[in-house]
Amino acid sequence: MPQTKHEITDVQPLLPGHLPQLAVRSADAHKGQFGHLLVIGGDRGFGGAALLSAESALRSGAGMVSLATRPEHVSAALARLPEVMTVGVSSANQLMGLLEKISVIVIGPGLGAASWGKSLLSVAANARTPQVWDADALNQLATGSVSLALGSVVTPHPGEAARLLGITTAEVQADRLKVARALSQKFNAVAILKGAGSLIASPDGRISRCDQGHPAMAAAGLGDVLAGLVGALLAQGMPAYEASCLAVWLHATAGDRQGSFGRGLAASDLIPAIRQLLEEQSPCLK
Repeated sequence: MPQTKHEITDVQPLLPGHLPQLAVRSADAHKGQFGHLLVIGGDRGFGGAALLSAESALRSGAGMVSLATRPEHVSAALARLPEVMTVGVSSANQLMGLLEKISVIVIGPGLGAASWGKSLLSVAANARTPQVWDADALNQLATGSVSLALGSVVTPHPGEAARLLGITTAEVQADRLKVARALSQKFNAVAILKGAGSLIASPDGRISRCDQGHPAMAAAGLGDVLAGLVGALLAQGMPAYEASCLAVWLHATAGDRQGSFGRGLAASDLIPAIRQLLEEQSPCLK
C-alpha cells in the first residue's frame, strides 16, 4: 500500500537522463555473457510469487533464468514460462548442483515460513554469489536464524523493515531516511526501502530516492516483480547499488504508465512496460 511521502534532504533523486545504464550489446553477444539467475521460492500456495520473479528476470534481460520451486508447481511453470529452466526441489540438498552454475540468486518470493523454505534459504546464504533477498527471506533474516550473504540486496517494505530493525512500522515511516541507512549498515548490503518515495541506500553512504509510482500499485506481487528485475540487472553486470537504483525507477515508472488505466493493476502488467522502459533507457543496440 502506498505510504506517506516525506521531504528528505541529502538524497539523490532518480531522474531520466541521470540513471545508471546497461552497456550496449555487441553484435556477437550470447546468453552466457548476461548471467544465469536462479529464483528460489514458491512454497505450497505461493507458487505465483516465484513465477512473477522469474518472468520479470527473463524479460529484463538475464541471459538464462532457472527456478527452484515445489515439485507440484513445475508443470504450471513450464506452461507459463517454457524459457525458464524449472526444477522441482523437495529438499535443500537438491539445490547444491544448481548453485554451481548460478551467477545471481533471487530468494524469498513465496518462500514461506515452513521448514522447506528455511532449509533452502540456509543453503543459499552460504553461496558466494550476489543475491537479492525479498519477502519471506527477510522475515527469516529478522529472526536471526540466518545470515545475509555478502554483496546482497535487501528489498523490505516498511513492515519487513520494522521487523529487521526491531522497531515499529510507525517508526519506520517517521524517518525513512534513517531507516534505509540503518538497514544498509546493519546488513552491509544495498537496501531498498519500498513505499512511496522508495529509498535505495548503499553501505558506502550513497542514497537515492524514487518519486515515481502510482496508487494503483497497491496490489499483490509487485515486490516479486521488482526482486526479479534487480536480479536481472545484477546478472547483466551492474553493481548492486546501480542495479537497485535503475530497477526501482523502472518498476515505479512502469507502475505510473500502467496505473494510468486505473484500479485493477496486476503485477504481471508491469513486466512488458518495464521491458519497454529498459530499452528506452539502455538500448540493446546504438
